[in-house]
Amino acid sequence: MERFLLAAAVVVVAVIVAVLLERRRPEAPTQGSWTVPAQLDRADFARPDAPWLVAVFTSATCDSCAQAVERAKVLASGAVAVDEAEVKARPDLHRRYHIDAVPIVVVADAEGVVRSSFTGPPSATDLWAAVAAVREVDGDHDT
Repeated sequence: MERFLLAAAVVVVAVIVAVLLERRRPEAPTQGSWTVPAQLDRADFARPDAPWLVAVFTSATCDSCAQAVERAKVLASGAVAVDEAEVKARPDLHRRYHIDAVPIVVVADAEGVVRSSFTGPPSATDLWAAVAAVREVDGDHDT
């Protein structure tokens, strides 16, 4: 019986220690959120007269940025302008739109309203589907 009481006491002490240690554990750090613009001035980007813009905010030192640009370039057409804003080449745009992480890809309409966006490199399928979806909503079927 003494062994049982001793084992029970050890288990109780272990549970109390575990609970106390869990309470002392600090909260997870606040996770940052990256700014994605809600509106663009189309005059800041290539072909402001195109019905749609895919703007890719990048850095030359970012491997995933190159992937995002390559995936976006495929979407270029008469109706879709694709423009890369690399931070060293166009720092004014990164400051103006508060871009503090790359790649950021935005799909904007003719008025510059951002209709879809990606923080991080989108898959080709996701990017193409996003452009198709916003064009479909607006009834834009031209290429």
